[in-house]
Amino acid sequence: MIPIKNSEGIRRMREACAVAATVLDQLKTQVSPGVTTYDLDQYARELIARHGATSACYGYQIGSRRYPGYSCISVNEEVVHGIGSMKRILTDGDVVSLDIVVAYNGYIGDNATTVPVGAISPKIEELLRISREALDIGIAQAKVGNRIGDISNAIQTHVEAHGFSVIRDMVGHGVGTSMHEEPQIPNYGRKGQGPKIKPGMTLAIEPMVNLGGYRTKTLSDGWTIVAADGLPSAHFEHTVLTTEQGPEVLTIPAPVSAT
Repeated sequence: MIPIKNSEGIRRMREACAVAATVLDQLKTQVSPGVTTYDLDQYARELIARHGATSACYGYQIGSRRYPGYSCISVNEEVVHGIGSMKRILTDGDVVSLDIVVAYNGYIGDNATTVPVGAISPKIEELLRISREALDIGIAQAKVGNRIGDISNAIQTHVEAHGFSVIRDMVGHGVGTSMHEEPQIPNYGRKGQGPKIKPGMTLAIEPMVNLGGYRTKTLSDGWTIVAADGLPSAHFEHTVLTTEQGPEVLTIPAPVSAT
């Protein structure tokens, strides 16, 4: 069953998502050559605590494995779930994906972005642009009465039309009181397939796009997913509320108070 949020649940989702978006917005300003991914993860930890939230990533358990980071920081060929490390120093020309998931007042906010480190090549600039566009195009299909496959197909069609590949091994998902709820939202598929979209769903839509082929593999740490061909990847994500008036992006940074 796909959870439908009532008015109170929607209010709390808005709060959690605003925190997640604010943390992500502040974290990406720290990306620069010479910074380690450990530095970024520790700054994410501080930001999350400063906003009165906790990391939903830290300690997340699959089997006997617990995720050791407070955020997911994935560089170049790393698609998702990269772990901050003092040994991974960002250099000019890298791209780094930042994935922030917070728990706040009983609900989860989830969002991600990919940012350049210094100057990047025109082809990687295109990869980032097309991936951002795919997110927007997918969100536009999150309309009441559509089906999940309409989101999936829109993302896949846009990405593949520009010669890139969507990841097949990982998907977007519902989000609410837990990080992963129904439905699964693949970044590929057919129009008109899958569950029907109803008002009150909160969906984490997240294109994961490779410069090369779509195949991936998992590193020996048991978490980091990388492009099998070693080429760069991009990841963009918003949490979206479905309404009768159309999709509403919840992961918008909180406004800065005037001083």
